Amino acid sequence: MTDPSAADARPFAGLSPEVVLEAAASAGFEADGRLLALNSYENRVYQVGESTRGMLVLKFYRAGRWSDAQIGEEHELTAELAAAELPVAAPLAVDGRTLLRYREFRFAVFPWMRGRAPELDRPEARAMLGRALGRIHRIGAVRPFHERPALTIERLGYAARRAVLASGLLPDGLTERYARASSLLIERIEALMQSVGRVSEVRIHGDCHLGNLLWNEQGPVFVDLDDCMMGPRVQDLWMLLSGAPFEQQRQWEELLGGYQQFADFDFREVRLIEPLRGLRMLHHAGWVAQRWDDPAFPRAFPWFGETRNWESYVTDLLEQSITIENQPLLN
Repeated sequence: MTDPSAADARPFAGLSPEVVLEAAASAGFEADGRLLALNSYENRVYQVGESTRGMLVLKFYRAGRWSDAQIGEEHELTAELAAAELPVAAPLAVDGRTLLRYREFRFAVFPWMRGRAPELDRPEARAMLGRALGRIHRIGAVRPFHERPALTIERLGYAARRAVLASGLLPDGLTERYARASSLLIERIEALMQSVGRVSEVRIHGDCHLGNLLWNEQGPVFVDLDDCMMGPRVQDLWMLLSGAPFEQQRQWEELLGGYQQFADFDFREVRLIEPLRGLRMLHHAGWVAQRWDDPAFPRAFPWFGETRNWESYVTDLLEQSITIENQPLLN
């Protein structure tokens, strides 16, 4: 995570609908005037009507977040997956380039992928998703990223904690409680990860939750690899579990049953699920705090600065510290 300067706080201020359509035209696409802003906070994403292709998706990257080389590795992985006929939205090349520029903006153009929200409780749905992720990780293991970040406690834990403490958003009386709770949680995460030992890391999706999935007649479609990184395979699996521990155990068996048809799994990684959940809790709060000067964030998370939100969040951090010790998925 990098702290934006005042000049970077509103990186999309000049991205009007007219500029979006002009960007499409600059890449050789004939936009027909249809334009719909899609849900996206870190970047800006638009569905654009096009005279020959029907629909396209234009993704404008936040300035200062990823380097050109890091975005290039995202696009390369997506292209590898698409070449293996995996269900991903791969960027379109324009004159041999997938990372394009218009004015001060960097953007990419993707085909519009049909699909609906996933319904993972349908028969075989999690097994299908597991098979797709197994295939993704087999390709991800072929070679490493050199520019993209890795999943580390420093990046997702300590840096997130520093961002929250420096944000000025913590209400009076809660700063010390947050500091103690977040410190305890990171301590528990570090201890458990050290006890598990080193596990292999591959190129992973990194943010594999239901909001980054569509479902069509063939099964899952992965639509956003913006957070791809080097990390343990289980990071792409645990976010697809929900509910009570006994429900998660059933879901895990279904997911892993499909996964192991295409990829090996180191069962030590099961013990990483709760630490990784804790890191995500820390990182999400740090991410929102870091981006608070971007007008999109107060609109999307209006409760974030409220005292009751922080009181509940601190309690959640303390409960997660206990959960890491108990490991409910293993019981």
